[in-house]
Formats: sequence, structure tokens, C-alpha cells
Amino acid sequence: MVRHILPNIAAPLIVQTSLSVAFAILAEASLSFLGLGVSPPAASWGRMVSEGRQYLQDAPWLVFGPGAAIFMTVMGLNFVGDALRDALDPRLRM
Repeated sequence: MVRHILPNIAAPLIVQTSLSVAFAILAEASLSFLGLGVSPPAASWGRMVSEGRQYLQDAPWLVFGPGAAIFMTVMGLNFVGDALRDALDPRLRM
């Protein structure tokens, strides 16, 4: 099992883990935006976007900063997952 099965399931598990972390970040930010996330003393990107929404006309950076951080983090994790899939796929090895 260690010689045949583990090398073939290691890559998909690593990729799935990186994509699951990205989904968890989006889920937490979404729940915090709706007010269902972490308690107010703790920092959350979703709550920062929600609180900055009322100042969008005067200070748009209050929303764009946390929104860009969420975007860059999730996209970075997706790119890492894609790169790991390409690097660890046994069918692509020559």
C-alpha cells in the first residue's frame, strides 16, 4: 500500500487541502461580513469590509484593502494548489 497507493493519493490530498483552506477563508469572511463570524474584538477581513461599507463614498480604501487581501490570499492558495498538482502528478512525470 505504501509503495503503490500512497504516491498516487498524496498529490490529490495536498491539492485538496490547499483548496479547502482557500474555501475556509472565503467562508469565514462571508460569515463575518454577515455578522455571523468571530466576535468583535477579533479581527476579520469580512467584518472590515462590512464596517467600511458605510464609508464607501468617502473612503473606498476601507473596503478595497481587506477585499484585496481576501482576493490575493485565495488566488495565491489556488495557484499554489495548481502548481502542486502539476509538480506532484505522477502521470506527468517522464
